[in-house]
Amino acid sequence: MSDTTATTETATPPATRSVGAPSRTERLRRPRTYAVLIGSLLLLVLPFYLDRFWLQAGLFAMAAAIGAIGLNMLTGATGQLSMGHAFFLAVGAYGYCVLAGESGTENGHTLTGLGLPTWLAAILAVLLAGAAGGAFSPIAGRLRGAYLGIATLALIFIGQHVLFNAGSLTGGYNGRSVPPLSLFGFTFDDSELLVAAVPFGSSEKLWYLGLAALLLSALFARGVLRGRPGRAMNAIRDHRIAAGVMGVPVARYRAGVFVLSSMYAGLAGVLLALVFQRTVPEYFGMILSLEYLAMIVIGGLGSVAGAVVGAFFVSLLPQVLTHYSDSLPLVSAPGTGGLAPGEASRYLYGAAVVAVVLFLPGGLARLGLALPRVTRPKRTGVTRPKKTGEKK
Repeated sequence: MSDTTATTETATPPATRSVGAPSRTERLRRPRTYAVLIGSLLLLVLPFYLDRFWLQAGLFAMAAAIGAIGLNMLTGATGQLSMGHAFFLAVGAYGYCVLAGESGTENGHTLTGLGLPTWLAAILAVLLAGAAGGAFSPIAGRLRGAYLGIATLALIFIGQHVLFNAGSLTGGYNGRSVPPLSLFGFTFDDSELLVAAVPFGSSEKLWYLGLAALLLSALFARGVLRGRPGRAMNAIRDHRIAAGVMGVPVARYRAGVFVLSSMYAGLAGVLLALVFQRTVPEYFGMILSLEYLAMIVIGGLGSVAGAVVGAFFVSLLPQVLTHYSDSLPLVSAPGTGGLAPGEASRYLYGAAVVAVVLFLPGGLARLGLALPRVTRPKRTGVTRPKKTGEKK
């Protein structure tokens, strides 16, 4: 009898799940999981219902989100201030045009083009932006704070001078046209394609490409920030000297993150060029870099979700004000005497930056993180295993 009892007690090991750890079923029942699933389904079906204006606005927001993720890893996670993010977007956009375009004459300029396959040109343009960041990385690895911000600000002035004067590469003030991307024999252009009786143009086709690029960029950045590199980056941001004492190669990490951020900006520049279908030098100026800084501050520093939320807020706000300028007070079309939508949007997200810094330091992403903690169901009936000899 005693042997049977001992065998039974041995065959039933105590519960190994830690107290308070949610099971897979409980995680699937969270409101946040349902919100992600519904949002993903909604994003997939939007091209069947939205017109071209809103699809282009969404694509601008996706491209901005990719660039903001890269800047947030540099500024939010590592603490390196960069004012030259627009320069690397320009490298990606114009690099794609030169690599994929054909040589010819446009707007009085003899343009240079290598005529490479567009998918290869897109990859090389991202690598070219990373190489530009690598050329600047020795400076980025040794400077920090306002000093790095001023040094990267010089990239904007250099970039603007090159973009306006290197007419054979950039097309000068009028820019140059962007070759449509072709991938596996499928071209993302305005040639009409019927999908479920809905005509798909370039915006509808690029929508799914932008979603895929944003998803892969966010997942990669999330893995970096949650792994060992992310912990090293946070240590450099919080206490540089202590991180060096613990064995973290501070200069090497700073330079590496700068290159990675530049590649993210290059990918965003390629996507922007494909959406615009024409690159204009004036767009890649200092205002664009300031907008990217506003994105990561409003959304939340050091967070991938914060970068995405801030990018959508900052990039969609001028589009919404422009579309509804006739029905909004104090806002009117440019040149009519009222407040232009672009100016109004800058006032609004400038006020949002001040409000976030004062009242919500974690950014708008913190508002979404608060929901699961409030509505998380209580778990009962889970007890820790008793130790040998412990009294009941």
